[in-house]
Amino acid sequence: MSQPQVLVLRAPGANCDAETGYAFERAGARVQFVHVNQLLESPRLLKDAQILGLPGGFSYGDDIAAGRILANQIRHHLFDAMAEFKAAGKLLLGICNGFQVLIKSGLLLADVHGEAPATLTGNASGKFEDRWVQLKVTSDRSAFLQGISSLYLPVAHAEGRFVVRDEATLTRLWDNGQVALCYTSPSNLNSASVGYPENPNGSQANIAGITDETGRVLGLMPHPERYIDRTHHPRWTRGEGTSPGDGFAIFQNAVRYFA
Repeated sequence: MSQPQVLVLRAPGANCDAETGYAFERAGARVQFVHVNQLLESPRLLKDAQILGLPGGFSYGDDIAAGRILANQIRHHLFDAMAEFKAAGKLLLGICNGFQVLIKSGLLLADVHGEAPATLTGNASGKFEDRWVQLKVTSDRSAFLQGISSLYLPVAHAEGRFVVRDEATLTRLWDNGQVALCYTSPSNLNSASVGYPENPNGSQANIAGITDETGRVLGLMPHPERYIDRTHHPRWTRGEGTSPGDGFAIFQNAVRYFA
């Protein structure tokens, strides 16, 4: 198996970069951590990588809105380089704050008539949500989710509510197979409609993750890097959990993609 190079993008306030890099390393990749200022100075750093990871955290303190400042840096200074990266058949993964950045930069869902078709905004509960959630994979399009039907992962965010500009956008995302993950009920994985706390943020249609049209860009609010070992499970001492943890398969799929 070839060993892909992963570039994990760091920014002020990011706090899940080490865990994300470790998960990719455990899956068999080589990892390089690059600060956004380095990338702004040398966008060519992207050329040597096959996978770009945007980790969770609170980039730039989530000033203005979660992920907005880093997203604007990408939109106005790095968009062409990242669009070229994507067009070259490479993979992009945005986790939590990384998902917010991908959405608000236009890298995940292209603008329509100069406006973003969707965004991630404040949780319907009006508070920070830190809990474990049950997820179901709702599309086979994403390269990161191949062979996965469900996931049990933690969330930790204040602005994770996925909303679309209009119903036509939501219909298009479903029809294109771009709705990749949905919150569901632990007791009924086929449940099509759940409320709080199963849907921790009030996302429309219970959406927890979206992929682009190619399936090579994935953004999700839950944290797969926080459950790659059975001991990460909140009840592992009671015999629960899997080995490896549910989230590890996402990183394995990314590495296998370049086998």
